[in-house]
Amino acid sequence: MSPLPIIIDTDPGVDDAMAILYALAEPEIDLIGLTSVFGNINGPLAALNALRLVELAGAEVPVAVGASRPRVQDPVGDATYVHGEGGFGTVSLPHPSRLPDPRPAPQFLAKMCAARPGEVTLVAVGPLTNLAAALDETPEIARTVRSVVVMGGAVRCRGNVTPYAEANIWQDPHAAQRVFDAEWPLTLVGLDVTERITCNAADLAPMAERSPRCGAFLADAAAFYFDFHKRTAGIDGCHLHDPAAVIAAHDPSLFTQQTAPLAVTLDGDAIGQTREAETGRPNDICVDADIEGVRARFLSALHAGRLP
Repeated sequence: MSPLPIIIDTDPGVDDAMAILYALAEPEIDLIGLTSVFGNINGPLAALNALRLVELAGAEVPVAVGASRPRVQDPVGDATYVHGEGGFGTVSLPHPSRLPDPRPAPQFLAKMCAARPGEVTLVAVGPLTNLAAALDETPEIARTVRSVVVMGGAVRCRGNVTPYAEANIWQDPHAAQRVFDAEWPLTLVGLDVTERITCNAADLAPMAERSPRCGAFLADAAAFYFDFHKRTAGIDGCHLHDPAAVIAAHDPSLFTQQTAPLAVTLDGDAIGQTREAETGRPNDICVDADIEGVRARFLSALHAGRLP
């Protein structure tokens, strides 16, 4: 079977770096592009960090620059307290030598899907602003894309930035509603499952041995992220939010899904809340997962030594 072509829409971010390096190391995935979006860090830095990651890995993956602010609401701030001022904990990667793709992210997404109709999966692990803009500018993307996988939402559990909301949806709830309503196959991988999947420093250690450049970077960057989780959640390690979404894209058998329309609260104290709705277009919602199976997928790819 040919590798699954995916594009990751990303706001890198420590767990974004984990997801991107995993996608590059996983032989069943063909990472054909990255699009940047504000979120964990500001928009311009997100684009630079995406370029830095593909350069670190020696990968020929185009990066298209995307949104720097939400669709409707005022920006609510980044998450540098979680990921560090530069997005990668205390690690600074060199300024990238390569340039971004000349196409803005929404155009890049639409063109890449149109060039390979029914083949490309979009994996969104930040706010959904770029995907909503692509739907506005090129509605036919809903027919040319293979599927969309979104890391976001807290449908049946507490949020992680407010009691109601998960960060990616909270940062642009209007974009999220646009994406959930679109006529494309969509799977939501939210906190309902991602907060149950963790890794720690010992899990990453073999990668540092077998892929010294990428492994050392990831181990050093994750230290800041691990410390945040220990202080705020009392866990030794971190949640695998973004890697879980990439894994769900190419091995959905590891996840239990239920189908329902999704609604997003667009104002008030519960803004950004993602909930099941009685009417609307149905989406697949991950409600359970083979936790050890997902961990094994993630770690086996990173431990294989396929990255420099």
